[in-house]
Amino acid sequence: MLVRKEVAHATDLDLLTVLIGDRKKATKLFAKAKFSLFALLHAQPTENGDLFCAEGASAYGDQSMMKLQAAVELAARTLTEQLTSKTSLTSPGAVRDLLRLKLAGLPHEVFICIFLDAQHRVIRVEEMFRGTLTQTSVYPREVVKAALRANAAAVIFAHNHPSGVAQPSQSDELLTRNLREALSLVEIKVLDHFIVAGNQALSFAERGLL
Repeated sequence: MLVRKEVAHATDLDLLTVLIGDRKKATKLFAKAKFSLFALLHAQPTENGDLFCAEGASAYGDQSMMKLQAAVELAARTLTEQLTSKTSLTSPGAVRDLLRLKLAGLPHEVFICIFLDAQHRVIRVEEMFRGTLTQTSVYPREVVKAALRANAAAVIFAHNHPSGVAQPSQSDELLTRNLREALSLVEIKVLDHFIVAGNQALSFAERGLL
């Protein structure tokens, strides 16, 4: 059994065993994910049914996988709490980590807004739209309404590409321009737009696309 001081130095398999509670199950699941933590922790039932059924399925899916996904969700909520408690948003790395946890591995596109106040403190993180494997419909009017409800002074957008390709499409760039123009009418600034694909998170601001 691991003691607290050993956790940071434990192997991936040791940590998975702690979460799942059974080393045999942990080893089997890790092997089915080809020893990739990313593939294991972001597995989806529709695409990775063999992982969810590796040790027999219940009405709620394999309990081992549910435990792992609960751990991922807790990590995402921890980062959200960290961001909302900061005096200002000064860590792009924390934003990337949060977005990867929330969006990586999803089998459908999701569009998220991070609303910020005038000091760039995070007000809240909100999933605005959910789509299909290849696209999602985003309505600028609804984004503006949500930003006003949050009393936001700035916003960061993010969506995922289930294809695994982080490169922005022409429609992504057009959408970003349309959203920026719509929000500028109510004096709300767009700080960035991230595309999450696998373990990558591309920034429009860093690419000079804003």
